[in-house]
Amino acid sequence: MEVVHKIGRRKTAVARVYVSEGSGNITVNKRNLNDYFTTATLQYKVKQPFALTETEDNYDVKVNVYGGGITGQAEAVRLALSRAMCEINEENRGVLKPEGLLTRDPRMVERKKFGQKKARKKFQFSKR
Repeated sequence: MEVVHKIGRRKTAVARVYVSEGSGNITVNKRNLNDYFTTATLQYKVKQPFALTETEDNYDVKVNVYGGGITGQAEAVRLALSRAMCEINEENRGVLKPEGLLTRDPRMVERKKFGQKKARKKFQFSKR
């Protein structure tokens, strides 16, 4: 089987995922998954597409991820893996879509506007 390459994004984090047949090794930025994502919650998020499609130990995954925070990176990896699982087997789409794993989360930090303190905060109005 050839290598499947997909991209996932969340906030400002971008993840490039390379999925190939193997024994279930997940490497993130040349480190083991458990070393990079230390909390059990983040590890669960990354492995969620495999758990739902019941293919935990069937694929080796190599991930390059940058930008954003640790949670945003984990969710970016999850989206990329979900997209890759759909390309490998189209039937996986019916399992992943109801769980919301194929939806790109559009929430991002709003930009600061010119002449204001922050994105929404205004300077105090003074009549006199």
